Order: sequence, then C-alpha cells, then structure tokens
Amino acid sequence: MSLVTANGQAIRFKEENVRPMGRSASGVRGIKLRKDDLVVGMDVMFKGQKGAELFILTENGYGKKTKMTQYKAQRRGGSGIKTAKITPKTGQIVSAYIVSADDTDSDVIITSANGQIIRTPLGNISTLSRATQGVRIMKPKSGDHLSAATIL
Repeated sequence: MSLVTANGQAIRFKEENVRPMGRSASGVRGIKLRKDDLVVGMDVMFKGQKGAELFILTENGYGKKTKMTQYKAQRRGGSGIKTAKITPKTGQIVSAYIVSADDTDSDVIITSANGQIIRTPLGNISTLSRATQGVRIMKPKSGDHLSAATIL
C-alpha cells in the first residue's frame, strides 16, 4: 500500500499492518502529515507485481513515474520519504497511482480546474528518480491548474 501527500511525501507499508475495524471506528494512521499537508493519493501494489511504478502529477503540469523499488517498505504512521521536488514551478501533487511498467496500452486523462483535458499514453511519461520534479506533461492556461488524472 502506498500513500502520497500534496507536499511530496510518500510512504509504502504492508496492508497487513492495517488491522480490520468496525464501521464506527476512527481507523489507524497511515502517514504522519506535516502542517498544511494532505493525502492526495492511495494505491495498492500487489504481491509479486513486477515492474511497479508510482505515477505522480503536479498542479502545474509536471509528472513522472518512479520505480517502486526506490521506496523501502516502512511501518505505517511514519512521515514517509520525499517522492517529488515540490517548488512554485511544479506546484503541489494532485494525483498519484501505482502503474505497471509493462502496461503500454494505458492512457492518462488529465483535467484542469477550468475544463482543459488531454489524453496521453502512459508509456510516453518518463521514469525518473524519487527526488526529481518530473517532466512537463501538460501546460495549463494562465490562471488554471491541474485538478485530476485517471488511468484508462
């Protein structure tokens, strides 16, 4: 299981570390959030999944894929490790997914707050290291920012 925050932190932990609870329970902490941060993505990596990568997208149109092997498994509740270089140029992370490196048929649909939409092949997005800002995937119009992405 992987959690990603808007300010560029990510944590990876085993799903079995989250105990089952009833509907009225408050749950357990997945990641310790810093001031003015929030979780923007959560996804599951399956046991034996080869070539898994974490895809992130920032509000100013930068994105990247990073191999999941660069994220060591931790215990839940930690503050995580840096997954992207967040600057005013890139903006905060708005979306995060775990994808397969060999999934060449998938596309990413990206939407801006003002309704600009693009569709691009997932294979065209660069695989980079953890602490980088990524590459430009979409350039939002002036005064606009990216708000969501989905994988098809």
